[in-house]
Amino acid sequence: MSTARTVGASLFIAAFLTTAIAAPASARPEAAPDAPPTQSHGFGQCPLQRIDDQFVRCDDLTGAGVRAPSWIPEQHARFF
Repeated sequence: MSTARTVGASLFIAAFLTTAIAAPASARPEAAPDAPPTQSHGFGQCPLQRIDDQFVRCDDLTGAGVRAPSWIPEQHARFF
């Protein structure tokens, strides 16, 4: 009976140490080595702005539909 207890305790300790030592996995995006340079519209990087409640940068909607807060500067209408 004590052999079964010893084996059980050893297995428990081994399993505990295995899970305690294992580091959690983490992911992060990496830039592709052949990625094109960031888009430039002739006036450098465009600041993040909003139109109504949508994020916009360089006249491109961005933000994946997340509502822009009111403290983000609003882009004024441009008529060409």
